[in-house]
Amino acid sequence: MSVLLAGSSAPALLLGVPNRITLVRTVVAMVIAAIAFRTGALSWLVVGYAAYWVGDMADGAVARYRDEESVAGAVFDIVCDRACSFLLAAAFMATFPATIGPLAIFLVQFGVLDTMLSLAFLLWPGTLSPNYFYKVDRPIWLWNWSKPAKAVNTAAVVISLIIAHQTGAHWLPYGVATAALVVKIVSTYRLLTILRGPHPATPET
Repeated sequence: MSVLLAGSSAPALLLGVPNRITLVRTVVAMVIAAIAFRTGALSWLVVGYAAYWVGDMADGAVARYRDEESVAGAVFDIVCDRACSFLLAAAFMATFPATIGPLAIFLVQFGVLDTMLSLAFLLWPGTLSPNYFYKVDRPIWLWNWSKPAKAVNTAAVVISLIIAHQTGAHWLPYGVATAALVVKIVSTYRLLTILRGPHPATPET
């Protein structure tokens, strides 16, 4: 996840290397999504998602390597993720109408619930990004931002859509998208109980 250094040097780093990667991968993914709209080719959708995912991994790795993590960059990355996902999903639905149902479920969980969860780190000063939410509550972090959870968050739904397109197993993406939605609902409920007080957070010790 691309982030910036906090402090007086942050403005100068607003367009530092990690955030340039975030910007470029977002523009590239969105241009490819537009091409997919135009051509109706599954191959362009695959390339678009690949650009999005590889870029998303790269900007985070570079930010950590260069020690350029901060709240501003984390929010920038979250916004760019939604821009990529929504346009690619729209291209998918326009090209293959059978994907509208599972992608609608995905967009609810990713566009609404996951966005709220991803921005929740802002409520705990000193937490740089969702990647560090284990310092607040390990279960929510484990379900949403651990490496396996991040890999599954969007990839599982997209891969299941491609499998369904190739095999006709149209029930598969519905099952995957619904499972992801359940995880987000449970995570959101836990977050709300922590914020309201009945349930204490469980940080990693």
